Amino acid sequence: MSWDFALLLFIALVVTGLVWLLDRFRLRASRRTRAEAAAQACRNNAGGLDDQALQAECKQAYDQAFQAPWWVEYCVSFFPVILFVFVLRSFVVEPFRIPSGSMLPTLENGDLILVNKFQYGIRLPVVDQKIIPLGTPDRGDVVVFRYPVDPNVDYIKRVVGLPGDVVEYRNKNLSINGQPVPRTRDGDYYEPDRAVYVGQYQEQLGQASHRILLNATSAQDIMPITRFPDFKNCDYLSDGVRCTVPAGHYFMMGDNRDNSLDSRYWGFVPDSYLVGRAFFVWMNFGSPSRIGGFR
Repeated sequence: MSWDFALLLFIALVVTGLVWLLDRFRLRASRRTRAEAAAQACRNNAGGLDDQALQAECKQAYDQAFQAPWWVEYCVSFFPVILFVFVLRSFVVEPFRIPSGSMLPTLENGDLILVNKFQYGIRLPVVDQKIIPLGTPDRGDVVVFRYPVDPNVDYIKRVVGLPGDVVEYRNKNLSINGQPVPRTRDGDYYEPDRAVYVGQYQEQLGQASHRILLNATSAQDIMPITRFPDFKNCDYLSDGVRCTVPAGHYFMMGDNRDNSLDSRYWGFVPDSYLVGRAFFVWMNFGSPSRIGGFR
Protein backbone atom coordinates (compact mmCIF):
# COMPACT_ATOMS: atom_id res chain seq x y z
CA MET A 1 0.00 0.00 0.00
CA SER A 2 1.11 3.60 -0.58
CA TRP A 3 1.28 4.34 3.18
CA ASP A 4 3.59 1.34 3.72
CA PHE A 5 5.78 2.43 0.81
CA ALA A 6 5.92 5.98 2.19
CA LEU A 7 7.07 4.63 5.56
CA LEU A 8 9.74 2.42 3.96
CA LEU A 9 10.90 5.33 1.82
CA PHE A 10 11.11 7.55 4.90
CA ILE A 11 13.16 4.94 6.79
CA ALA A 12 15.50 4.58 3.80
CA LEU A 13 15.84 8.37 3.66
CA VAL A 14 16.70 8.61 7.35
CA VAL A 15 19.25 5.77 7.24
CA THR A 16 21.03 6.95 4.08
CA GLY A 17 20.85 10.56 5.24
CA LEU A 18 22.48 9.77 8.59
CA VAL A 19 25.27 7.84 6.85
CA TRP A 20 25.72 10.71 4.36
CA LEU A 21 26.08 13.21 7.22
CA LEU A 22 28.41 10.91 9.16
CA ASP A 23 30.58 10.44 6.10
CA ARG A 24 30.63 14.13 5.18
CA PHE A 25 31.53 15.47 8.61
CA ARG A 26 33.55 12.66 10.19
CA LEU A 27 34.38 9.51 8.23
CA ARG A 28 35.71 11.30 5.15
CA ALA A 29 38.19 13.34 7.20
CA SER A 30 39.55 10.26 8.96
CA ARG A 31 39.84 8.41 5.63
CA ARG A 32 41.70 11.37 4.13
CA THR A 33 44.16 11.40 7.06
CA ARG A 34 44.70 7.65 6.64
CA ALA A 35 45.13 8.01 2.88
CA GLU A 36 47.70 10.82 3.23
CA ALA A 37 49.63 8.71 5.68
CA ALA A 38 49.60 5.78 3.23
CA ALA A 39 50.82 8.03 0.40
CA GLN A 40 53.60 9.41 2.59
CA ALA A 41 54.67 5.89 3.57
CA CYS A 42 54.77 5.02 -0.14
CA ARG A 43 57.08 7.95 -0.86
CA ASN A 44 59.32 7.05 2.07
CA ASN A 45 59.72 3.52 0.69
CA ALA A 46 60.20 4.59 -2.90
CA GLY A 47 63.27 2.46 -3.50
CA GLY A 48 64.60 2.86 -7.03
CA LEU A 49 61.31 3.86 -8.71
CA ASP A 50 61.35 6.76 -11.14
CA ASP A 51 59.09 9.76 -10.50
CA GLN A 52 56.27 8.60 -12.81
CA ALA A 53 56.13 5.09 -11.38
CA LEU A 54 56.36 6.46 -7.82
CA GLN A 55 53.52 8.88 -8.46
CA ALA A 56 51.29 6.11 -9.83
CA GLU A 57 52.06 3.72 -6.98
CA CYS A 58 51.52 6.35 -4.27
CA LYS A 59 48.27 7.47 -5.90
CA GLN A 60 47.04 3.86 -5.84
CA ALA A 61 48.01 3.61 -2.14
CA TYR A 62 46.13 6.87 -1.44
CA ASP A 63 42.99 5.74 -3.32
CA GLN A 64 42.91 2.35 -1.59
CA ALA A 65 43.24 3.93 1.86
CA PHE A 66 40.64 6.61 1.07
CA GLN A 67 38.03 4.18 -0.29
CA ALA A 68 34.90 4.05 1.86
CA PRO A 69 33.33 0.77 3.07
CA TRP A 70 30.74 -0.62 0.68
CA TRP A 71 27.80 0.27 2.95
CA VAL A 72 28.95 3.90 3.14
CA GLU A 73 29.36 4.08 -0.64
CA TYR A 74 25.86 2.70 -1.22
CA CYS A 75 24.22 5.06 1.26
CA VAL A 76 26.07 8.14 -0.01
CA SER A 77 25.21 7.25 -3.62
CA PHE A 78 21.53 6.52 -3.03
CA PHE A 79 20.75 9.35 -0.58
CA PRO A 80 20.27 12.12 -3.22
CA VAL A 81 18.05 9.81 -5.31
CA ILE A 82 15.92 8.77 -2.34
CA LEU A 83 15.66 12.40 -1.18
CA PHE A 84 14.46 13.50 -4.64
CA VAL A 85 11.86 10.72 -4.86
CA PHE A 86 10.68 11.34 -1.29
CA VAL A 87 10.18 15.09 -1.80
CA LEU A 88 8.55 14.57 -5.22
CA ARG A 89 5.98 11.97 -4.12
CA SER A 90 5.34 13.56 -0.72
CA PHE A 91 4.75 17.15 -1.80
CA VAL A 92 4.40 17.39 -5.59
CA VAL A 93 3.01 14.38 -7.49
CA GLU A 94 2.54 10.69 -6.73
CA PRO A 95 1.88 7.87 -9.20
CA PHE A 96 -1.01 5.44 -8.75
CA ARG A 97 -2.41 2.52 -10.71
CA ILE A 98 -6.13 2.16 -11.38
CA PRO A 99 -7.07 -1.38 -10.19
CA SER A 100 -10.70 -1.62 -11.31
CA GLY A 101 -13.37 -0.31 -13.66
CA SER A 102 -15.29 1.78 -11.10
CA MET A 103 -14.22 5.02 -12.81
CA LEU A 104 -15.06 3.97 -16.37
CA PRO A 105 -15.19 5.60 -18.86
CA THR A 106 -12.95 8.34 -17.38
CA LEU A 107 -10.29 5.90 -16.17
CA GLU A 108 -9.67 2.33 -17.25
CA ASN A 109 -8.32 -0.64 -15.36
CA GLY A 110 -4.53 -0.47 -15.72
CA ASP A 111 -4.24 3.29 -16.17
CA LEU A 112 -1.14 4.70 -14.46
CA ILE A 113 -2.04 8.15 -13.21
CA LEU A 114 -0.41 11.14 -11.53
CA VAL A 115 -1.92 12.79 -8.47
CA ASN A 116 -1.36 16.41 -7.46
CA LYS A 117 -0.27 16.26 -3.80
CA PHE A 118 -0.23 19.99 -2.95
CA GLN A 119 -3.50 21.31 -4.41
CA TYR A 120 -5.48 20.57 -1.24
CA GLY A 121 -2.67 21.48 1.18
CA ILE A 122 0.84 20.49 2.27
CA ARG A 123 0.85 17.44 4.53
CA LEU A 124 3.63 15.96 6.61
CA PRO A 125 4.75 12.65 5.06
CA VAL A 126 3.97 9.36 6.82
CA VAL A 127 1.86 10.95 9.59
CA ASP A 128 -0.29 12.62 6.89
CA GLN A 129 -0.97 15.75 8.95
CA LYS A 130 -1.93 18.89 6.99
CA ILE A 131 0.33 21.79 7.96
CA ILE A 132 -0.38 24.34 5.19
CA PRO A 133 -3.96 24.51 3.83
CA LEU A 134 -3.91 25.57 0.17
CA GLY A 135 -7.38 24.69 -1.06
CA THR A 136 -10.27 22.27 -0.92
CA PRO A 137 -11.76 19.90 -3.51
CA ASP A 138 -14.25 21.26 -6.02
CA ARG A 139 -17.36 19.36 -6.93
CA GLY A 140 -16.41 17.15 -9.86
CA ASP A 141 -12.72 16.67 -8.95
CA VAL A 142 -11.32 13.16 -9.35
CA VAL A 143 -9.63 12.44 -6.04
CA VAL A 144 -7.43 9.72 -4.54
CA PHE A 145 -8.12 9.14 -0.86
CA ARG A 146 -7.66 6.58 1.87
CA TYR A 147 -10.60 4.19 2.02
CA PRO A 148 -12.51 4.98 5.25
CA VAL A 149 -13.30 1.30 5.87
CA ASP A 150 -9.59 0.37 5.59
CA PRO A 151 -7.25 3.42 5.58
CA ASN A 152 -4.36 1.29 4.31
CA VAL A 153 -6.14 1.04 0.94
CA ASP A 154 -6.22 3.88 -1.60
CA TYR A 155 -9.44 4.60 -3.51
CA ILE A 156 -10.19 6.92 -6.41
CA LYS A 157 -13.62 8.47 -7.01
CA ARG A 158 -15.22 11.73 -8.08
CA VAL A 159 -16.25 14.38 -5.54
CA VAL A 160 -20.05 14.67 -5.72
CA GLY A 161 -20.97 16.23 -2.37
CA LEU A 162 -19.17 19.01 -0.50
CA PRO A 163 -19.53 19.71 3.24
CA GLY A 164 -23.11 20.69 3.98
CA ASP A 165 -24.54 19.36 0.70
CA VAL A 166 -27.64 17.19 0.61
CA VAL A 167 -26.91 14.45 -1.93
CA GLU A 168 -29.71 12.26 -3.25
CA TYR A 169 -29.33 9.28 -5.57
CA ARG A 170 -32.84 7.97 -6.21
CA ASN A 171 -34.07 5.89 -9.12
CA LYS A 172 -30.54 6.37 -10.51
CA ASN A 173 -31.01 10.14 -10.69
CA LEU A 174 -28.47 12.32 -8.89
CA SER A 175 -29.48 15.61 -7.27
CA ILE A 176 -27.58 17.99 -5.01
CA ASN A 177 -29.36 20.35 -2.65
CA GLY A 178 -32.63 19.59 -4.40
CA GLN A 179 -31.30 20.39 -7.88
CA PRO A 180 -31.05 17.53 -10.42
CA VAL A 181 -27.57 17.12 -11.89
CA PRO A 182 -27.90 17.56 -15.69
CA ARG A 183 -27.02 14.59 -17.89
CA THR A 184 -27.53 13.82 -21.57
CA ARG A 185 -27.31 10.50 -23.40
CA ASP A 186 -24.04 10.07 -25.28
CA GLY A 187 -24.30 6.67 -26.99
CA ASP A 188 -23.19 3.32 -25.59
CA TYR A 189 -19.94 2.13 -24.09
CA TYR A 190 -18.50 -1.37 -24.21
CA GLU A 191 -17.51 -2.33 -20.68
CA PRO A 192 -14.69 -4.89 -21.00
CA ASP A 193 -14.86 -6.16 -17.41
CA ARG A 194 -18.42 -7.43 -17.92
CA ALA A 195 -18.34 -7.79 -21.73
CA VAL A 196 -21.54 -5.77 -22.13
CA TYR A 197 -22.65 -2.48 -23.65
CA VAL A 198 -23.93 0.08 -21.17
CA GLY A 199 -25.44 3.52 -21.59
CA GLN A 200 -23.02 6.44 -21.63
CA TYR A 201 -24.05 9.92 -20.47
CA GLN A 202 -22.49 13.35 -20.36
CA GLU A 203 -22.90 14.77 -16.85
CA GLN A 204 -22.39 18.35 -15.68
CA LEU A 205 -21.21 18.29 -12.07
CA GLY A 206 -20.23 21.78 -10.95
CA GLN A 207 -17.68 23.13 -13.43
CA ALA A 208 -16.70 19.63 -14.55
CA SER A 209 -18.32 18.03 -17.58
CA HIS A 210 -17.53 14.34 -17.73
CA ARG A 211 -18.93 11.02 -18.91
CA ILE A 212 -20.59 8.41 -16.73
CA LEU A 213 -21.89 4.89 -17.34
CA LEU A 214 -25.41 4.01 -16.30
CA ASN A 215 -28.08 1.46 -17.11
CA ALA A 216 -31.06 3.65 -16.33
CA THR A 217 -33.60 0.80 -16.59
CA SER A 218 -31.98 -1.84 -14.39
CA ALA A 219 -32.61 -2.12 -10.66
CA GLN A 220 -29.99 -1.11 -8.12
CA ASP A 221 -30.32 -1.99 -4.45
CA ILE A 222 -28.32 0.48 -2.36
CA MET A 223 -27.62 -0.69 1.17
CA PRO A 224 -24.78 0.20 3.55
CA ILE A 225 -21.97 -2.33 3.90
CA THR A 226 -21.02 -0.98 7.34
CA ARG A 227 -22.37 1.38 10.00
CA PHE A 228 -20.02 4.21 9.16
CA PRO A 229 -19.35 7.43 11.15
CA ASP A 230 -22.20 9.96 10.78
CA PHE A 231 -24.46 7.13 9.66
CA LYS A 232 -27.40 9.16 11.00
CA ASN A 233 -26.82 11.68 8.18
CA CYS A 234 -28.06 9.15 5.60
CA ASP A 235 -31.52 7.79 4.88
CA TYR A 236 -31.64 4.53 2.95
CA LEU A 237 -34.88 4.44 1.00
CA SER A 238 -36.62 1.92 -1.22
CA ASP A 239 -35.55 3.86 -4.33
CA GLY A 240 -32.07 4.98 -3.26
CA VAL A 241 -30.26 7.04 -0.63
CA ARG A 242 -30.23 10.61 0.69
CA CYS A 243 -27.26 11.94 2.69
CA THR A 244 -26.29 15.25 4.28
CA VAL A 245 -22.51 15.63 4.07
CA PRO A 246 -21.04 16.56 7.48
CA ALA A 247 -18.53 19.37 7.94
CA GLY A 248 -14.99 18.48 6.88
CA HIS A 249 -16.18 15.50 4.78
CA TYR A 250 -16.94 14.67 1.16
CA PHE A 251 -19.36 12.39 -0.67
CA MET A 252 -17.62 10.36 -3.41
CA MET A 253 -19.04 8.39 -6.34
CA GLY A 254 -17.53 6.41 -9.18
CA ASP A 255 -18.31 7.35 -12.79
CA ASN A 256 -19.37 3.74 -13.45
CA ARG A 257 -22.48 4.29 -11.38
CA ASP A 258 -23.82 0.73 -11.39
CA ASN A 259 -20.44 -0.80 -10.57
CA SER A 260 -18.79 1.39 -7.98
CA LEU A 261 -18.45 0.79 -4.24
CA ASP A 262 -18.52 4.38 -3.00
CA SER A 263 -20.04 6.79 -0.47
CA ARG A 264 -23.50 5.43 -1.19
CA TYR A 265 -22.41 2.22 0.57
CA TRP A 266 -19.69 3.18 3.09
CA GLY A 267 -20.24 6.84 3.91
CA PHE A 268 -18.17 9.99 3.88
CA VAL A 269 -14.48 10.74 3.32
CA PRO A 270 -12.89 13.04 5.93
CA ASP A 271 -10.60 15.81 4.68
CA SER A 272 -7.68 14.19 6.52
CA TYR A 273 -7.99 11.12 4.26
CA LEU A 274 -7.52 13.04 1.00
CA VAL A 275 -4.33 12.21 -0.89
CA GLY A 276 -4.67 14.54 -3.87
CA ARG A 277 -6.36 15.33 -7.17
CA ALA A 278 -5.82 12.91 -10.05
CA PHE A 279 -5.18 14.76 -13.30
CA PHE A 280 -3.05 12.82 -15.82
CA VAL A 281 -2.73 9.34 -17.31
CA TRP A 282 0.98 8.85 -17.96
CA MET A 283 0.80 5.26 -19.20
CA ASN A 284 -1.45 2.30 -19.87
CA PHE A 285 0.59 -0.61 -21.19
CA GLY A 286 -2.50 -2.16 -22.77
CA SER A 287 -3.54 1.10 -24.47
CA PRO A 288 -0.68 3.62 -24.90
CA SER A 289 -2.99 6.05 -26.73
CA ARG A 290 -4.72 6.88 -23.43
CA ILE A 291 -1.82 9.08 -22.27
CA GLY A 292 -3.08 12.57 -21.43
CA GLY A 293 -5.03 14.71 -18.99
CA PHE A 294 -8.59 14.12 -17.82
CA ARG A 295 -11.29 15.72 -15.68
